[in-house]
Amino acid sequence: MLAGMSSTTLSAAIEKQIRRLCLNDFPCGNGSWRKPKDNEEAAETEDTGALLDLLSCPHSPWMYDESWSPQAPALRQLAVLAPERLHAAFIYSYFTTLRIVDKGVSVIDSGLLKFSKLEELVLSANKISEIPVENLPSTLKILELRANSLSALNRLTSRPPPPLRYLSLGSNCLGSHEDISNLTGRHWPQLVCLDLSDCEFQDQQVLMNALSTLPHLRTLVLEGNPLTLASCYPGFTVESLPQLSYLDGSWISPEERQCFRGLAKMSDLIVDQASVTVRVGRMRGIPDPMMRVDNSTPDFPVVTYRYSITYEFLSHQTPVNLKFDSGTKSDAAATAHVTEGCSSDADLPSSKTCEKDTCRHDTAYVSRHSTSKLSWSECMDFSDTQTHNITDLRGLKRFLNQGFYLRIEEEKVLSWPAVSEDVTMSKTSQTVKEKKGRKESAIKSSSTKDKPKDKKKKSVPELVQDTPVRRLLGSVHVPLQSLITGGEKVDVLCELGSLHVESAVAATRTLDKDLRKKIKEDKKKEDKQSKCRGGSGAGQRNTAASEGKEDGRKKFQMDVLTENSVELRVELQRWQSASEARQLLLPHQSS
Repeated sequence: MLAGMSSTTLSAAIEKQIRRLCLNDFPCGNGSWRKPKDNEEAAETEDTGALLDLLSCPHSPWMYDESWSPQAPALRQLAVLAPERLHAAFIYSYFTTLRIVDKGVSVIDSGLLKFSKLEELVLSANKISEIPVENLPSTLKILELRANSLSALNRLTSRPPPPLRYLSLGSNCLGSHEDISNLTGRHWPQLVCLDLSDCEFQDQQVLMNALSTLPHLRTLVLEGNPLTLASCYPGFTVESLPQLSYLDGSWISPEERQCFRGLAKMSDLIVDQASVTVRVGRMRGIPDPMMRVDNSTPDFPVVTYRYSITYEFLSHQTPVNLKFDSGTKSDAAATAHVTEGCSSDADLPSSKTCEKDTCRHDTAYVSRHSTSKLSWSECMDFSDTQTHNITDLRGLKRFLNQGFYLRIEEEKVLSWPAVSEDVTMSKTSQTVKEKKGRKESAIKSSSTKDKPKDKKKKSVPELVQDTPVRRLLGSVHVPLQSLITGGEKVDVLCELGSLHVESAVAATRTLDKDLRKKIKEDKKKEDKQSKCRGGSGAGQRNTAASEGKEDGRKKFQMDVLTENSVELRVELQRWQSASEARQLLLPHQSS
């Protein structure tokens, strides 16, 4: 019936669908199974009603998927009622709608012109890279090419295209100024609905200038484009296209249009820039670190814990080409440790490089932000709000598609008594009782003039802090795709699951190790008498530490795991009215 063609051509895909209708096979066609009109009692034959039932009965083996065209079921019925009419030219002219979706079509060939009455053509999810307008029937009114391989619209407008009413180009790699120049009223004078969703259009003003020349445009879909992330969207679009009735599936009310009145006149001030606010709220579920400290552990060092939350976000006004599949090694490794259930005691970078560091993801730049550090409590309220202004909207879209990681960090600081001329560091290895006796003898041997000062010093000993030791306790990925598909904010309670907290055994072992190291260093500075006393004190401390370790092994055999949650809000800031935009833009103009 139809000539055989390559499997990648549109004609071949349509022919395959028509063959599946079995128009010449039972129960269709002019076969021996049909009851002759002049012999109603012929054996092994079926009447017309029974044959039609076989086409529509849900359990019939001759019922086929006919969703690719609403004319397909009617054509099969006609093959039962009047099979003599089904010649090739009739079949071609019978179809007005064809939906060839996800069939691997890569070429729109001239065979499509045989469908002389075709009005709707849906070719979504194929592999089409070019649209030869000369192969499109002039009767076509609806053309859908969503999710193909289009990268340019030159071929589609190289000659006058058919008078389309609906054109869908969503989810293609489009967005250049040349593509925008092919979306004007000169090419599409009858266009009513235009779908440009999920493309790469970024310059809102240039696009609006082109679309404003479409005299009959009433419905426009732009969600998923980088330009929709800008603060001026959708206000500038609504004001620039006064004839528009629907934007991104929502009706434009008169009140909304009134709010943005006058915004188009401010085009000289408008910059395609996104403003994203990230707010970290309260965190719950961190176990009390002092529960890990055994009463028999040494008095020194004094250990303090503080907690913070870090994340990385796109840097300010930096053009990027994000490739997050590789990601940062630090985040990938840290997350792997957390998800695999392995605790990591590796030190994190110092606060100078951690709080405001600039990291590189291949060719992408992101800045790392850290909240303030809070001491432990059952509910730690960070109340940290940061606003990120980004002009590279395409980079922001790719960043939001990947999401980002929220990380909980623990900072442990060891504090030791400061070294003085009459008080050596060996005293840190002694018991509280021994230290008290030392203080009394030191007071007696000192002058009367120095007594008040000595008492003051001994009552509040000065402590020196070691370099902070940081650990990653947990990490959670926060998806942000909804901000691209029309959402204005992501407001979630992040469940971080099991946190890897240092056990009592590990904490005691660490303190014991630090203490021995400190004593060893101090011994080099002491005289022989101090060495003897220091050795005795060290022995007592080591014994106490050993007892603490044994006690810890009995009580804690595994790391403590706890459920943890963090409040997080990520919000796209958008202008709500022209007056709000004027207040924000005019100060920048004057400056």
